[in-house]
Amino acid sequence: MQFIDAFNPAFRTMGRIGESKNHLPLWVFPYTQARFRFTGTSLAVRLRNFWNYGHTRIGVIIDNTQFSVRVPSPVEPEPDAAVSVGEDGMLTIRIASHLPNIEHRAIVFKREDGGMHYMEFAGVEIDDDAQILAPAEPASTRRIEVYGDSVSCGERNEAVLCTGKADPDEDLSAYSNSWFAYDAIAARALGADLRIISQGGAPLLDGIGWFNAPDYLGMESIWDRVQYNPALGEPTDWDFRDDDPQVVIVALGQNDSHPYDFMAADYTGEQAANWRARYAEFLGDLLERYPDAHIICTTTVLQHDRNWDRAIDEVVSELDNPQITHFDYSRAGTGTPGHPRIAEDEEMARELVAYIDSFGAELWQ
Repeated sequence: MQFIDAFNPAFRTMGRIGESKNHLPLWVFPYTQARFRFTGTSLAVRLRNFWNYGHTRIGVIIDNTQFSVRVPSPVEPEPDAAVSVGEDGMLTIRIASHLPNIEHRAIVFKREDGGMHYMEFAGVEIDDDAQILAPAEPASTRRIEVYGDSVSCGERNEAVLCTGKADPDEDLSAYSNSWFAYDAIAARALGADLRIISQGGAPLLDGIGWFNAPDYLGMESIWDRVQYNPALGEPTDWDFRDDDPQVVIVALGQNDSHPYDFMAADYTGEQAANWRARYAEFLGDLLERYPDAHIICTTTVLQHDRNWDRAIDEVVSELDNPQITHFDYSRAGTGTPGHPRIAEDEEMARELVAYIDSFGAELWQ
């Protein structure tokens, strides 16, 4: 097998990709990916996994067939026959073998959020007499960026038998798949590249929500960083060096209700008013970074009190900026008591695509 390192120009990457302490591409956020073509009969991926919790898996698509492969972790420490572990902790994961000896299209992507794990993408292995090639299709000029929570990550969405139901009291981390998140489905339908800057359990504000208990962190401590999870090292800033998105989606306001749903209990109270003010400031920060972007403010179909959607609508109305709009799903806050499953992600994607399309082709110019 020959090794093709991650810096080979044949790889077309997508996502907010940082640099690890080992000077390799660091994949933190879900849906981060590398696309390429290769010839030959086999494919393996080299990576180093930085684990925090859960059952981590890497997502793969070969010739339009999607599957996932387990990445060893302390909760599943024994590698199977498809995985070899180097002395430096580098994993070589055999993705496919006995393929027809033809040209193949491949995508390797991160299924899960940075709360669960980070990973270094070192490259791939292919047959000795094979070639690696860049994707045949041209890169998209359309770009979307999403700031959200677990729903935007596709958390637990493969648990399809729980569609429309609360999450069972089981670890469903292996059922999290960013490929089927509503924003990923919508981006593909729109022919757009996508960066998902989202984290399960993340609210807008620090000190509440679910992520990094008991020292809760919100999107205000995540949005402008690559590394942000205290369990996996010191934070590192993002330099916003890549092409600016034409569309920015802010899908926050569901996790801020924990541990106390102040927006439902006292809409005009001090805590609720402070949240609305901070939400407006966050939108201002995004617009300062992306002055030409259209910002879409929304929540999801996951059950929450409608006062959160009311609050978002009030902020957007008061800002009175045509670049910032509020989009409400037809079942916003009422669609499911548990995490949306693939069917609900598809439902959201259809509505979101229709809304974005309503602005016309000039939105992408």
